[in-house]
Amino acid sequence: MSQADANDVKIFSGRASRDVAEAVSRYLEIPLGQGHTEMFPDGEIIVKLEEDVRGRDCFVIQSTHHPVNAHLMELLIYIDCLKRASAERITAVIPYFGYARQDRKDEGRTPITAKLVANLITAAGADRVLALDLHAAQIQGFFDIPVDHMLAVPVFVEYIESIRDTLGDIVLVSPDVGNVKTANMYANVLGGDLAIIDKRRKSGSEVVSTNIIGDVKNKTVLMFDDMISTAGTICEAAKLVKANGARDVIAACTHPVLVGLAMERLQDAPISKIIVTDTIPGGQRCEKIADKMVTLSVAPLLGAAIHRIHHHQSVSALFRPGTAGKR
Repeated sequence: MSQADANDVKIFSGRASRDVAEAVSRYLEIPLGQGHTEMFPDGEIIVKLEEDVRGRDCFVIQSTHHPVNAHLMELLIYIDCLKRASAERITAVIPYFGYARQDRKDEGRTPITAKLVANLITAAGADRVLALDLHAAQIQGFFDIPVDHMLAVPVFVEYIESIRDTLGDIVLVSPDVGNVKTANMYANVLGGDLAIIDKRRKSGSEVVSTNIIGDVKNKTVLMFDDMISTAGTICEAAKLVKANGARDVIAACTHPVLVGLAMERLQDAPISKIIVTDTIPGGQRCEKIADKMVTLSVAPLLGAAIHRIHHHQSVSALFRPGTAGKR
């Protein structure tokens, strides 16, 4: 960005996404905004800005991963702080949107917490939201402010194309019926075949994969999803395609939630690579699967989107043809 842009645009970071925010600021060639979060002995937090934001276009980058409630509250306080400091416009940049799986009432007497979170972000004073790979695309409609929903497709495609010569024949496998649209999109972009796994869920933590629709024999299987949580689905799918003659299995997800038995399952699963992005930090918790894990940065994608939002340009132009996915 130009020097004038650097004066007009301010990028701040919550504690959940410091590394991503620093990478975005380097990409845009502007300094990261001066602000910090303090915690009182009773657990309350306070955000303090250390520079003037009056009349500025401000972006605050904060994922709401574990501990979800603490990171969400910090985001809300950051937005309120910027609002009260007279920022001209505030965009909440949320690489990983927590509570996204609570997007509907699938049984009686349950909340729609994703809608509640959207209301809270709006009430805090955000003018716009920039999110990446929402678990349910309809969450965009929960907000009464503009939402730019980015997909990590260009990030994954660039990496896969860089190792394409080593993969041989590829087949894009959907680990369940609900992910067919995503698998089909990647099949079109990467030029591979498509296969679908018939998955039956026994309980909230146990998944059984039974049949494959399509041919995986002697092919490299690529499985993409927006997140890997307990890894039950992806690991059962990997075992099934290997049992049906797959040459190799590569799993990829935008958000490495990785909770419960995920590390142990992925460590033991017949998966050679687990490709993730940095929307949720890996760090020491991922040591068990470090030899399998490839982490890609979403900072250039977010940085390009921030640049376009500031200049009132189309964010959709960042997507390649055929990668519209579930926007």
